[in-house]
Amino acid sequence: MNRPKWDVLWSPFHSDRFITWDSDTVLSLYEIGALEDGARDSDQIYLQISEHSIAELISSVTINSYAKCVDIYPQREPDIVASGHANGKIVLSTLSPPEFDYHGLVGREFFPKYMRSCNVVAWNPVDTHLIISGLDKHSKEHSVLLWDVHHYPKGSERPIAEAGLSETIHSAAWFKHDPRCLAFGANNKHLKVVDFRDSAKVVNVTATKAVYNLSVNPHNNYQLLSHVDNLITIWDTRCFEKPVVTIVAQRQVTKVLWCPTRRNLIGTLHKDSGGLHLFDIQYCGGEDTEPGVLERVVLPPSHNPVSFSWHPTDENRLLTISSQGVTDYTVCERITLNWSARSCLMWNYAFKSFKYVHNEDNVYKALDDISVLTKKRAMFEYGLLADLAQNGDVAEDETLKNLWQWLYLSRSLVEAGTIQSPDNKHPGVRTVLKLDGQQNTGNGFLKSEVIHRPWADIGSSHMTKIYRSPERERCLLLCGLRFDRETNTAYDNAYVEKLEKEGAYAKAAAFSVFNLCLRQAIDILNRGASKKQTATLNMVAMALSGFSEERSTLWRESCQKSKSQLSDPYLRATFGFLTADNDTYDSVLNENGMAVEDRVAFALMYLSDSKLYDYLKRLTQKLIEEGDLAGFLVTGASVEGIQLLSKYLEITSDVQSCTLIAIRAFAPRLIQDNQVQVWITNYKHLLNAWKLWSQRAKFDIAMRASTPQERPPQQIYVSCNFCGKSISAFMQGLSRARVPFGRLGSTPNKLKMTACPNCRKPLPRCAICLMHMGTVSGLQTASSPGGSRSEECETKLTEFNSWFTWCLTCKHGGHSEHIAHWFRQHTECPVTSCNCRCSSLDTSVT
Repeated sequence: MNRPKWDVLWSPFHSDRFITWDSDTVLSLYEIGALEDGARDSDQIYLQISEHSIAELISSVTINSYAKCVDIYPQREPDIVASGHANGKIVLSTLSPPEFDYHGLVGREFFPKYMRSCNVVAWNPVDTHLIISGLDKHSKEHSVLLWDVHHYPKGSERPIAEAGLSETIHSAAWFKHDPRCLAFGANNKHLKVVDFRDSAKVVNVTATKAVYNLSVNPHNNYQLLSHVDNLITIWDTRCFEKPVVTIVAQRQVTKVLWCPTRRNLIGTLHKDSGGLHLFDIQYCGGEDTEPGVLERVVLPPSHNPVSFSWHPTDENRLLTISSQGVTDYTVCERITLNWSARSCLMWNYAFKSFKYVHNEDNVYKALDDISVLTKKRAMFEYGLLADLAQNGDVAEDETLKNLWQWLYLSRSLVEAGTIQSPDNKHPGVRTVLKLDGQQNTGNGFLKSEVIHRPWADIGSSHMTKIYRSPERERCLLLCGLRFDRETNTAYDNAYVEKLEKEGAYAKAAAFSVFNLCLRQAIDILNRGASKKQTATLNMVAMALSGFSEERSTLWRESCQKSKSQLSDPYLRATFGFLTADNDTYDSVLNENGMAVEDRVAFALMYLSDSKLYDYLKRLTQKLIEEGDLAGFLVTGASVEGIQLLSKYLEITSDVQSCTLIAIRAFAPRLIQDNQVQVWITNYKHLLNAWKLWSQRAKFDIAMRASTPQERPPQQIYVSCNFCGKSISAFMQGLSRARVPFGRLGSTPNKLKMTACPNCRKPLPRCAICLMHMGTVSGLQTASSPGGSRSEECETKLTEFNSWFTWCLTCKHGGHSEHIAHWFRQHTECPVTSCNCRCSSLDTSVT
């Protein structure tokens, strides 16, 4: 295979030095240093090899004839390089001052008997005075020549050993732990291992075309690496018949090297590929198990590298060379990341330790991880508190708090009989108005009374239409307001005063205007301006004082143009109400900054039946699409409520709130919905993963309370040791028709089951009384004595004293009463020769 146009090689002993050579056979030695300020103005020749480092040129040398291969002398001093040339000779050159050449090696040349191309040159890593050359084929000569650079005079043509008769050598590599053994690839069809201790005897051979870039695994002296075309092979010399790993690359491989600092990691370059391909060999089982291979591609800053070299000691560090220059690059290690159910994030660090982030770490506070918040809420029994409103306080979220408070309000209204809803304890506005699920317009279901109410305090004869009906009044209660039939308003003075005390002056003024009390609104704004020291409220108060009922006045036109500049949504809604034409209040109803309950309350007061129906339909669809939990006011605990929670879950991943709201608010038929069941299952898995057993038990109790008509199936029972079936008569189908109720529970002659009802094998004996265990246990459903057949009651078949009990360690046991009495006076098992301390193994935590 042709040598690349440029090549690079780390120094084996100097961690900060490397050499490069090019097609002009110029060898250059570089030393790495830090990139300092002003380095670009220096007269020294340097290469910038990374963002923070440069490589300064120390020396360079030109070799006279074309060099096909080089190898660095494996000693610290001097920087001697052996180069193999096209005429077959090996030339020793130095990149250091001549005075460091203690052995007089510089300038020595080693010639084969017949001229031919030298394809590989390799210093022995242990016996550093030995070097081999691998040559092209000659019909009468060997192609692997071993030279001793110390004991033969300059110009000698006699190698100390030879191998590979009439063969072409493509690559070769020394075994580090067997310093006289050499592996080489020959003739495009063999890999051979020779031992120079025994006259270069071939000790191992295998047939393969993968004979290029042969190298020995630095961490395993038995493994060889080679390739051909796009095929990469790994061999084990102990089993040399076939490769232990074969990797098929997507493109032709140009170079392949073992990583010296990482076990079983291979770096490869592919033809016309812009990156470096890494193959991590995973040995997961024994010798008979096929190793796994993980492939990844890294992209060093130098594009389209033509060669690379691993650093001999720095972990995962390498040099790449291309037409753009040399790049110093460190491969980021693939991290094994684990995230526990308790939100502990752990990963491997530098092969020697683990690092982790605990769920109480500040990083989780910055991330605002929903799983950490969910666990925290679960530990405080969020959603399981008897008072629905208290669950909102535990949630520590304003949106959830408002929803739980609304659920408390709606249930209170239903339980008090104010709102009649026998099947739904949390009806929404559409349900109370009988608009949910209807395809007609609201005219067929809403029959509202129209009231013309004058402005209260401006002496105007202008009248405003207000709509009222019993259904609208009940819906206002769901919005937190109450309709006053004497004044025909839902915004009473007490509510407005409450808002003013809370500092919500803009909202209080808006409600006063909605209540047709303009002077009251002006006074509220003036008081707010004096307390908050803001000019905006004063200016709004002045603008309100100029209100006129004339529809074409300059005041109305100016307010319509400038209201969008107000930052407070309630102030914008105020002017939107005052400037509305023909009872069209879109600027109020579509003011997203207003709370949903305030907009719905306004619609209940000022919209006709048909407009109210259309508005609630549009609002419901919009709130569901946004996943806004405030939409529960409109949907209530209905199918639309499930859709709303589903969208909320998509946005927030808060499966906990969706699940708990469902089991506390929805009717049993809605809890059986597939989506709700998925939420319930996932939340159970979360509680189990966190080992919150107490919270899981309370959750099951709450869920069972929401579906009282469903009895949980029996999940635990005692099975026969022979046939594996339950020994319970109830589980075996022995009903009242087969076993009289009196014999099972109410008479002294209780049915004794001393054998399995299925296979008739005898049951074990009690270790205390030595009687066969097996009284009937469980619950039996039967007709209530003295009652009709339709009335049923549950009666215990067996008292606890007769239940089975046994030790999970020694498997001995008996009747519960007998065992409990035994361990009041003893510590060891009652069975003779059994020394198990059964009672001490079952400790209770108080």
